[in-house]
Amino acid sequence: MSERSALQRRIRAWLALFLVCLVLSGLTAFPLVSELHWANALVDNVWLRRVGDGLERADSEYPFLLYGTDWLAFAHLVIAVFFYGVHRDPVRNVWIVEAGVIACAGIVPLALICGPIRGIPFWWSVIDMSFGVFGVVPLLILRRMVKRLEALPADTAPGPLQAHLPAAAEARS
Repeated sequence: MSERSALQRRIRAWLALFLVCLVLSGLTAFPLVSELHWANALVDNVWLRRVGDGLERADSEYPFLLYGTDWLAFAHLVIAVFFYGVHRDPVRNVWIVEAGVIACAGIVPLALICGPIRGIPFWWSVIDMSFGVFGVVPLLILRRMVKRLEALPADTAPGPLQAHLPAAAEARS
């Protein structure tokens, strides 16, 4: 296996890890009321109980408010779709990884500014900020690997499709 193909496999593995976490994070925004019931059954915490009570009340009296978290979940899934470009061509689409790094960095000021405005306890804002801190790690690793891939000389051997295309053979000569 060439260095290029080994690096591409590692890029795809880190990308898969990031995408699984991103999609799971998004999917958990759909069943918030059920999740809070489960969390409150496991942990006796004043803040979680308050959040659970608020969600139950919103769900029973103002269910349209939870539509906002449905859009949050959808946004996570849409963002994940963009990363397919990195899978297809990591070098050309490294900008998607870089945009993800910027988004992860943006989580910190968002939590620090909006958390107090919304009455979120500081320790919960720290948990929210951890999504950006932990999310940026695979993205920075991905970016570094993509830059290494970009610096490698291109493979000169034709791929399986190129071997059968006369135009591809002419372009190489």
